[in-house]
Amino acid sequence: MPLQIVRNDITKMECDAIVNAANSSLLGGGGVDGAIHQAAGKKLLAECKTLGGCKTGEAKLTKGYRLPSRFVIHTVGPIWQGGANGEEELLRDCYRHSLALAKEHDFETVAFPLISSGAYGYPKDQALQIATEEIAAFLDQNEMTVYLVVFDKAAYQIGEERFSKIAAYIDDRYVNEHILQRTSQVLPPPTAARAFSAPMPIYSSEAIQEANSLEEALKTIDESFSEMLLRKIDEKGMTDAECYKKANIDRKLFSKIRGDRLYRPSKTTAIAFAIALELPLEEARDMLQKAGFALSHSNKFDIIIEYFITQKNYNIFEINEALFAFDQALLGV
Repeated sequence: MPLQIVRNDITKMECDAIVNAANSSLLGGGGVDGAIHQAAGKKLLAECKTLGGCKTGEAKLTKGYRLPSRFVIHTVGPIWQGGANGEEELLRDCYRHSLALAKEHDFETVAFPLISSGAYGYPKDQALQIATEEIAAFLDQNEMTVYLVVFDKAAYQIGEERFSKIAAYIDDRYVNEHILQRTSQVLPPPTAARAFSAPMPIYSSEAIQEANSLEEALKTIDESFSEMLLRKIDEKGMTDAECYKKANIDRKLFSKIRGDRLYRPSKTTAIAFAIALELPLEEARDMLQKAGFALSHSNKFDIIIEYFITQKNYNIFEINEALFAFDQALLGV
């Protein structure tokens, strides 16, 4: 998955480089900065002393020393002063310059903290939005796996209004579904798990009549997930790269799916492609069924996906932010 939000200690991330939210002296401090210097050892401080500090928004590179990561990218985030003093552009520069440095050194994996959202006071929801926007823009043009590392949930926050709307949408459907389950004596509750080993889709007579021929209709019925995906990509006029990048899917996984007509993706991968293709809810359900899955109102993950589709919000990074906030699996690989 090109962008992953993970809960971890950034000093324990095994990747080409971790990003240090440093101060301008680069000589260590509190929070993430202090933790990285402590974990890396005195040699990191010795190298930082040779760099002559770093301006806000810029980035510099050192070795990782005792860290699991090979290198450390040091960047200095802005101190929040109300938002009218260029803080947003400086924070965006932190991500842009750090990613440019990673690209310059051919790094394949980079881990970021949520820059400036701690002691520097940048509002967490705005800091998160800037981080995902800048990383997404970079990944749209480049191949790299980028981790956004959150130490605990207190350090992570999506917009309060969006969180409240999603929570209300979940409550309305999740509660009603469980009431129906308790009162139903005939039908078993729906499930979001793998539906059948060989799912049999249902097609209306109108859908069959719309096909040019019975043979064409039968071909559509027998279509595999991979074949449906490739057909939808062509119908949308997208390139393969546009699709897998919008789906937050690794290029290697997409190649596997393209090369194997019987490939069975995970549920999160199947939904990610439906999001990338901006399919309406019923078409998304059809694509999911091809992979042997279904959406259910007894599953919070499914309800959140339904919420974003019905809102016609197909930004996979915003969807993953919401899924993470509600402790659900993320879309992609």
